[in-house]
Amino acid sequence: MELSQLTIFLTVASERSFSRAAQKLARTQPAISLAVQRLEKEIGEKLLDRSLKDGTLTDAGKVVYEYATKFENLRREMTNSLSELRDKQTGKLIIGANESGALYLLTHIRAFRQLYPGVQVEVRRSLSRNIPDEVQSNSIDLGVVSYKPGNRNLHTTVIYNDAIAFIVHPEHPFASRKQVSIRDLGTETVIAHNIASPFRQIVLDAFQKYQVPLRMDLEMPTIETIKKMVQDRMGVAFVPRMCVQSEAASGQLVEVPVRELQVARKIHLVYPARRHLPHAARSFLELVKTAGQ
Repeated sequence: MELSQLTIFLTVASERSFSRAAQKLARTQPAISLAVQRLEKEIGEKLLDRSLKDGTLTDAGKVVYEYATKFENLRREMTNSLSELRDKQTGKLIIGANESGALYLLTHIRAFRQLYPGVQVEVRRSLSRNIPDEVQSNSIDLGVVSYKPGNRNLHTTVIYNDAIAFIVHPEHPFASRKQVSIRDLGTETVIAHNIASPFRQIVLDAFQKYQVPLRMDLEMPTIETIKKMVQDRMGVAFVPRMCVQSEAASGQLVEVPVRELQVARKIHLVYPARRHLPHAARSFLELVKTAGQ
């Protein structure tokens, strides 16, 4: 049974005429009659009393008419829902990001919600190294990472230009200096983020290159915890600059440039190169690209 057959039958029953149904559906009358006959043959029941000329339904025809009406309403509801999705008024957007990656999305999500308030947005926490695979497997629509994945099936666009910031307590001896050398840090307790990342490795490599002892006695799972510990004078830290903007502006923490560690940090939005994106994800990607122009 095809939905088109039910639509034709529903139109014949509503118009109470094969000829009027043919006009309404822009089909020939023989084509309409044949479609109804095929439906009757498949069901095994006569649906119209052909001894009468007013399109009277048989008992079986009344049952089929009731269900055909329900199917037609569901079809219309589906069409409307799809139309709403195309208009970006409904739907869901899932973006993968780690703890700091979510911060880079705030401005873009605010703008997106103003344009498409009906779209549900979920930022799903994930390890940065797993995000490219999650985008490729369609577990998430888009992903935020601080590196460019070496995968030909993925594309990226830069959404933020950040840097690694070296932070200290406002009363730390370094706080009044315009710049320090990495060699000045050999006796400092460095509070580290214990999640492996390209930028953690850059810091480790720099200390090794300049043969400076790295006293990484404290490792924490979140950047928020690291900031609190620096504020409590438990050590110094390297963190994404975006993550300490408010504390630096209020004087709770001080960023001090390290001469040998002026590291740019480009934040990328990852998306599939070939897979068709849902309407909400495509709209978000377009918004981000436009903002970067």
